[in-house]
Amino acid sequence: MALPLFTVDGMSRRHLMSHLAGAAALAGPATAFTNSILANAADLKKRHKAAILLWMGGGPSTMDIWDLKPGASTGGPFRPISTSADGIQISEHMPLMAKQMHHMALVRSMSTREADHMRGRYYMHTGYVPNPNVEHPSYGAVIAHELADTVPDLEIPPFVSVGGGSVGPGFLGMTWAPFVVDSNGNVRNLDMGIDPSRLSQRLEMLDAIEGKFIGEKRGPSAEDHAKVLDKTIKILRSEQMEAFKVSKEPSDVQERYGNTGFGRGCLMARRLVEQGVPFVEVDLGGWDNHADIFRTLSDNKLPELDKAMSALIEDLSERGMLDDTAVVWMGEFSRTPNINGNGGRDHWARSWTVAVGGAGFKRGVVVGETSSDGKEVVTEPYSSQDLMASVLKSLGISLETTFTAKNGRPMKIANAGKVIKELFA
Repeated sequence: MALPLFTVDGMSRRHLMSHLAGAAALAGPATAFTNSILANAADLKKRHKAAILLWMGGGPSTMDIWDLKPGASTGGPFRPISTSADGIQISEHMPLMAKQMHHMALVRSMSTREADHMRGRYYMHTGYVPNPNVEHPSYGAVIAHELADTVPDLEIPPFVSVGGGSVGPGFLGMTWAPFVVDSNGNVRNLDMGIDPSRLSQRLEMLDAIEGKFIGEKRGPSAEDHAKVLDKTIKILRSEQMEAFKVSKEPSDVQERYGNTGFGRGCLMARRLVEQGVPFVEVDLGGWDNHADIFRTLSDNKLPELDKAMSALIEDLSERGMLDDTAVVWMGEFSRTPNINGNGGRDHWARSWTVAVGGAGFKRGVVVGETSSDGKEVVTEPYSSQDLMASVLKSLGISLETTFTAKNGRPMKIANAGKVIKELFA
């Protein structure tokens, strides 16, 4: 169980003092306890639930990464190697992740129907297929909405997307939209190049305009915009923005993650979670490999993924953060077992793999199985909503939660997906 966060002047001080008052006879131990809290304030701050989504845009070939089929006509040239998890083998081009697999679990029985990039991206981010009548909230919006209150002193946004735009907040509103930065922590249009006094004047004027709109009861959009504005002002002035500056990490740490956009993004994700951000998504695109897939994977994509992902998992573990942080690796679908005439693989959603770890997940396990050629799931298949329900459970978020869409329709969290029981002890 995560330890409570202690603030300077809120309920937590009152709560602590009430316990001390009721235990006057134990003044010595109580004083020691108080001193311990003060000495470990930084540790207490990072003991909150969070999730990091490693998004593989384009649809990675999981048969060449997590579920190899050596000897099959569909198998391709890569060899499986043993890992730190007993009985689990992964691609030879992921040697660093092989050392971290005792922290991870593989769900090899994903089976979905959306093999179009945009539809698959939406489905895997929300648990819902696209619907023209309603926009559903993504993982980031849902998790930030449910966990933000657990970090009351957080001044920067609770949902950060690094290197890509993610999927939006849907009917939860713009308060829960992704805060998009590049891998160097730069935020478009945030540095206005205006003298601070002039900026304050402009913000006061804008605040007055916002107040007028809200007073005229023109709907929730004005209120949502005002909240975003207030958050932006706090961001501009917050010392917590230092968490985005990965260049301040020691050079050897930066090197361990890799001098790539994805490497810096993973390092930033660790820094942001450490600061208190409940949800971070890091994008690594370039997986739509319809041609020359094996050279692309072995020479480019897998070394970049292997270095950054393994460093992130190792770092979270060594810093005592992995028990509270769920890590999810996935794309919108996978790629065909059959290799096409251009030496590539095409879109495939029928049988594929996602990787999860940390938080409440069981580790060092494989869930599900595909056929010897990788074309079919031969055990119980799992959907996007099942995965999402499992991620929420790992974070202690109630699956009984129901939202109300703007059309008044109740929406069950994670689309009422079923928990993948094998992922939990």
